[in-house]
Amino acid sequence: MHPSPPPEGHSDQPVHGVTNTVVGVLGGGQLGKMLCQAASQMGVRMAILDPLEDCPASSVCHEHVVGSFNDGATVSEFAKRCGVLTVEIEHVDAVTLEKLEKQGIDCEPKASTIMIIQDKYRQKTHFSKFGIPLPDFVEVDTLSSIEKAGEMFGYPLMVKSKRLAYDGRGNAVAHDKKELSSVVASLGGFEHGLYVERWTSFVKELSVIVARSRDGSTVCYPVVETIHKDNICHVVEAPAEVPDKIKKLATNVAEKAIKSLEGAGVFAVELFLTQDNQVLLNEVAPRPHNSGHHTIESCYTSQYEQHLRAILGLPLGDPSMKAPASIMYNILGEDEGEAGFTQAHQLIERALDISEIRKQRKMGHITIVGPSKYSVKARLDKLLQRDAYDPKKVKPRAAIIMGSDSDLPVMKDAAVVLKKFNIPFELTIVSAHRTPERMYHYALSAKERGLEVQVERLTYQARMVASLTSVPVIGVPIMTSSLHGTDSLLSIVQMPKGIPVATVAIGNAENAGLLAVRMLASRDPELGDKATEYQHDLRDMVLEKAKRLEELGWEEYTELYLKKH
Repeated sequence: MHPSPPPEGHSDQPVHGVTNTVVGVLGGGQLGKMLCQAASQMGVRMAILDPLEDCPASSVCHEHVVGSFNDGATVSEFAKRCGVLTVEIEHVDAVTLEKLEKQGIDCEPKASTIMIIQDKYRQKTHFSKFGIPLPDFVEVDTLSSIEKAGEMFGYPLMVKSKRLAYDGRGNAVAHDKKELSSVVASLGGFEHGLYVERWTSFVKELSVIVARSRDGSTVCYPVVETIHKDNICHVVEAPAEVPDKIKKLATNVAEKAIKSLEGAGVFAVELFLTQDNQVLLNEVAPRPHNSGHHTIESCYTSQYEQHLRAILGLPLGDPSMKAPASIMYNILGEDEGEAGFTQAHQLIERALDISEIRKQRKMGHITIVGPSKYSVKARLDKLLQRDAYDPKKVKPRAAIIMGSDSDLPVMKDAAVVLKKFNIPFELTIVSAHRTPERMYHYALSAKERGLEVQVERLTYQARMVASLTSVPVIGVPIMTSSLHGTDSLLSIVQMPKGIPVATVAIGNAENAGLLAVRMLASRDPELGDKATEYQHDLRDMVLEKAKRLEELGWEEYTELYLKKH
């Protein structure tokens, strides 16, 4: 007797991973390669369909079928060897996928979702039906209709192709009515399929990666900020430096959008943050995305592992960050041919395993994780060999707050310490009595502006600030002529439960600065090493004094070292 053959789409090899289901991927680019790398850690077999023999994923997949993912017959034949079919690029033959689903082939996400995403106008129309906030848009098919749109939306006017538009391609801006004809021509004419959007004056571009399981449940990754270069995602900062209410709003918009679609997988939702704090959906990608590359190193579950979990029906993983801060730098081809190679080699210091370099081609990415945005940005600047340190531009991690400039002779000692440890800080005057509104807004915005600790003169103001922010507050009792600072020191015991304020000795702002350093060092290994080195220096200084005293005797030591002071 011979064992029966395995069911179609399943491997006949022993199961050494989480499943024996073969995952088929339409597309074998960099996203497909990283998807295969995640699969290898899970023991999942991957089959790739891509027209290029040396596509990035070809070196790490179990099987590479050379063929077009836009050819219906090829896709149908490829699907026979897969237990579940997914995509790493949305520009595939969705009509064939729809037919395959009717034949019982498992496609994730569903063909209906791919069809919606492929046509950006259809995408906008779909999301508008579900109440997703969007920039105003309208379809145009004649010169008169686009002129009317210009009158309705004003200029500049964003003109977009419905299909095959990505990385800024298929988009053009008309700055006035006279430019409409040339802009339409540059996009292939009205027969190419066009629509227009009202110009969005955004302050930041945000992105949320949403994972949806086969049962419809979702998890969202932390909101990130994306910074573009020539309309291509160039830098991703995680988490985004926006208020918590904006993070919650962006997450809600993204999750609502994805729940309106069909199928499992990872989706990237690109968003605009406007000047009046609206969050508008820009577009959605039904696959892993540039804005989620950082999750490989910075999150407990990468977007690639998450995509496999979702389409295979496994429990979704933890999307939260395991590091306080991360920055992803997308390496783009800066030039053609050998010049592009040279520039890339200088950056990554090793040969790139690709066959050619083209300008603006995505060649790879670098992710840096660390204890703070300041530290990861500083490392990126060093990597790129650029000196970007500008005290006026670097966001402060600490604040020194005085009630008036008369506090400066004491509070400057805290500034000296923070400067010694190269901690960016701000020093300012905020008076609870003379400028109560300033104090209120300063305290409320502290966390949003990236402050991690505040050093203040220990007065009524410090207690008020502590009640308005979750950022730790260290109070410094200032010496007074009447009660010599004991009044402000004793006032700390009047703080109610739940509103903590730390304190130091009277007039000892230096210790307040050092305490701030230790607080920051608790989640910053490099700073922790500097703090330890500082302690060792103090120890060595004391030992050196003891040695001198023992060698010289107290009388000569006093004469040489103490009488001067």
